[in-house]
Amino acid sequence: MTEPQAAEVGLLLYPGVQMSAVLSMTDLFTISNRFAAPGETQPPNHITVSHWRVEPEGSPPQRVFATGPSHDAGPDVLILPPSLGGPATANIAAPWLDWLRARHDAGGILASVCAGAFLLAETGLLDGRPATTHWILEDQFRARFPRVPVDVDRLLIDGGQILTAGGLMSWTDLCLRLLERLRGAEVMTQTARFLLVDPPGREQRYYSLFSPCMSHGDAAILDVQRWLQETEAKDVSLETLAARAGLERRTFLRRFRRATGMTTSEYGQRLRVSKACELLQFSALTIEQIAWRVGYGDAGAFRKIFARFIGLTPGEYRQRFGIAS
Repeated sequence: MTEPQAAEVGLLLYPGVQMSAVLSMTDLFTISNRFAAPGETQPPNHITVSHWRVEPEGSPPQRVFATGPSHDAGPDVLILPPSLGGPATANIAAPWLDWLRARHDAGGILASVCAGAFLLAETGLLDGRPATTHWILEDQFRARFPRVPVDVDRLLIDGGQILTAGGLMSWTDLCLRLLERLRGAEVMTQTARFLLVDPPGREQRYYSLFSPCMSHGDAAILDVQRWLQETEAKDVSLETLAARAGLERRTFLRRFRRATGMTTSEYGQRLRVSKACELLQFSALTIEQIAWRVGYGDAGAFRKIFARFIGLTPGEYRQRFGIAS
């Protein structure tokens, strides 16, 4: 009986790619070959990792490295890694697009990490599909790809044949999800345990900071935003905010929402929760004391609002991120 052909995972070496992520993903899949799935007596070489580059300029992508036997037809999975030099421009993406579309049409899996989503979105294959990228790139991604519904609260979005992962280090979640698909849950779990990393299941909103839009050009609303920041949103009453802006209440509400994308109530809550995150990380205050400090007289209500925005309870957040002694 012939041994089944190894799956091939290809990594794109586009200009500005984060090489530490490329090498780490290569190692993760290579390490996974140490482990046998249920029913296997000896782990065969189940996954080959290859690296792809466009060289010389204008030529189709070429395989420049492989850890084992590779497929003539091309990789089964293609991963667009993060970038250290900012998102790929349309010019950088152009030489890859036809090839990526062809691999997708042939049944290949396409996946991106962090700013790699920009290159993937240039193919048009993300149009109408939920996708994620690094939370700090959300506004830039929305402006450049308005047809892609982006959700940066999610660390990993598995759309079957297309997957997107959020921050720079979310390659671990993506690769483990792909490994589970290629080799099964047992091998994925053994690999995660060996590498001392958590299996997929985190959310990007655990890590994101509230970074409101301040470049909308509405001076009256910008003044209110700065005042809310300075006062830690202790007073978000409509009368106070409208007076601060020098606007009639209905006009203020309309302009505030247009400028920030949210209501004054949600904006204030996000500011207070952001301050609470800081106190949970760097202070030894109790959760009740923190709730009071950020403007919540009811600690129970604070816990519910915190969990709604962050995805963790205040206690869970402190356990994961707290550094105070």
